Amino acid sequence: MPEANKKQYQRLSDLVTQAMRLALDQKDVAIADILSRALEMSLTRNAGGRDFLERREMSDDVNKALDDLIALKKAAKGKLQR
Repeated sequence: MPEANKKQYQRLSDLVTQAMRLALDQKDVAIADILSRALEMSLTRNAGGRDFLERREMSDDVNKALDDLIALKKAAKGKLQR
């Protein structure tokens, strides 16, 4: 496959993170929240067994997106309480 045709992302979690970032940029709390759950599922899928310990650390991009979601939820909640 030529280099130009290779997919930029190799993992589902990368694509979900990008979609979540777009939802956050658009201040869409509902969609960003749904995508955060999809992100969690994509990061932990195929995790097997009762004694499984997650060994994969979340990237800085994922952590930033999750932190931004928390901040956006707080901001949206503050607007509702006024």
